[in-house]
Amino acid sequence: MSFPLFPLNTVLFPGCRLDLQIFEARYLDMIGRCMKQNGGFGVVAIVEGEEVGDAPERYSLVGCEAHIRDWQQRPNGLLGIRVEGGRRFRVLSANVQTDQLTVAEVEWLDEQPDQPLTKEHDDLAALLEALSMHPMVSALEMGGEVNGQQALACQLAYLLPFERDQKQVLLEMDDPTVRLARIQVLLEQLQGDFVA
Repeated sequence: MSFPLFPLNTVLFPGCRLDLQIFEARYLDMIGRCMKQNGGFGVVAIVEGEEVGDAPERYSLVGCEAHIRDWQQRPNGLLGIRVEGGRRFRVLSANVQTDQLTVAEVEWLDEQPDQPLTKEHDDLAALLEALSMHPMVSALEMGGEVNGQQALACQLAYLLPFERDQKQVLLEMDDPTVRLARIQVLLEQLQGDFVA
């Protein structure tokens, strides 16, 4: 499937929300097409290069589909959009068009059936509940109660202050149970850094 890419300095996860300001012509055109066709675009994390200007030299080959959920004209005259993460995908091949928009052939990654939360996830669920009180998280209407391991893992991976490379590794994991275990390890490392 052919899909426009929006390389960013962030990693988007399924079910998570991201606010973007659009000002470059290539992305304004892309957003216009997506809205007309009721389609999405792919968010991939930049490995080498910049968000603005020419297409970045390198980006992660696993990304997340973005669906436009809301849009508004910002006071500064720019277009503001809110997107929500959909399916994960792998880039098979890509080319940069003359307007510097990257269009890729992608394959969708299979998601494992979601598993219910268990007692061992109580602390992580409580952490997500606490995060939902933060004004920035609250503004995105994220956090709070979740129904399964997939939503808990994706929201924590997205909201916690992990390095971009660590978030990318979490995005690429297929099993939400494994993702949650990895988040626990990363949290313990973060706590160790604060104590040290």
